[in-house]
Amino acid sequence: MYLEKIKKELFDYLVSDGYQKKKVLMVIPDTTRTAPVGKLVRIVKEVCNQSGAHLDLMIALGTHQPLSRETVFRHLGVDNEREYLEVFGETRCFNHTWNDPSSLVELGSLSPALVSEVSNGLLEEEIKITINKKIFEYDYLMILGPVFPHEIAGFSGGSKYFFPGISGPEMIDHTHWLGALITNLNIIGKANNPVRSILDMGASLVPIPVTNIAFVVHQNKIAGIFVGELRETWRKAVALSEKLHVVYKPHPYRKVIACAPKMYEDLWTGGKCMYKCEPVVEDGGELVIYAPHITSLSYTHGHILEEIGYHVRDYYLQNMEQYKEYPRAVLAVSTLIKGQGTYQNGIERPRIKVTLATGIPPEVCEKVGLGYINPESINLSEYENKEDEGILLVPKAGETLYRLAE
Repeated sequence: MYLEKIKKELFDYLVSDGYQKKKVLMVIPDTTRTAPVGKLVRIVKEVCNQSGAHLDLMIALGTHQPLSRETVFRHLGVDNEREYLEVFGETRCFNHTWNDPSSLVELGSLSPALVSEVSNGLLEEEIKITINKKIFEYDYLMILGPVFPHEIAGFSGGSKYFFPGISGPEMIDHTHWLGALITNLNIIGKANNPVRSILDMGASLVPIPVTNIAFVVHQNKIAGIFVGELRETWRKAVALSEKLHVVYKPHPYRKVIACAPKMYEDLWTGGKCMYKCEPVVEDGGELVIYAPHITSLSYTHGHILEEIGYHVRDYYLQNMEQYKEYPRAVLAVSTLIKGQGTYQNGIERPRIKVTLATGIPPEVCEKVGLGYINPESINLSEYENKEDEGILLVPKAGETLYRLAE
């Protein structure tokens, strides 16, 4: 019933906005989000068929791994090529290629003065706004994506599906590094922040009409969906996400065990367990990322992370000459996973200890500066219902933000 209501609203909106007989490209999330993507894409496809529009899809990958054809099928809720053709017909599905300069086009740039003003002086440099040039093959663009608290942009969704979703490495590096400079604790779950402002400025340079379909998932069901103008719909989704995706705890914990779902295939994505739980770990406490299925630091950037390790922000700020040739998006994820801390007189002191209970070998964990526990030695049931003892078990971490009540 709910989806039928959305179908009618979407059809009325698209017809009134002139989508009939147009070419439409819809940017969709990859598999690292809890979302009924297949069901919603089917609805949009049906609506486009009714209005005579042609629909294609592009997966917002940022620097994530491209999806195989088989993974695309599963993502869209079909079993094989034959079923895909039966359901989606001539709809094509593209992976974004962030590291292929020939696939990108520059829309403009943000001046150093503007970046400095927006970032409160944290960055003062030009940001080139590049995006996948395939968007110019279409009359209209759509964004389809869930909204959750996010460690770089405050909340996911909206203009983030353009930048870094289908943008070039410059925008990815700048926004990730700015988020890391602000720190996870100071940006996650906050709708108004410098990174979001830069993302929205980039989106304002997209010269093609954009419709946003922002939705909020709670307990594996759609709790709300909003169709229309990009920022307005995103803010409505954020307001709902703030109510459903933030859990307030009365006190911090000396140990948090954050269990990563299998949609996080490497630590790059599994780091979301750290970001969402870091606020409720007490000073000197420990956060354990429990994910026996994870065997790689990052399928895309693992070789760099093994080389540089994981460090607190101030370590990088005092050693930037040494790390100036490395992608700042990788430096950002490195420090976000390590968490807040200090670096004084050559001594690095993280606020908390981050320990991996994963398939990543102990020697790799030691090399990169993270703790190690053999996941086979952990019996999760032993950590249940022990909050009064200072232990919090989070069975599915990565999307719900945990905060202290004050």
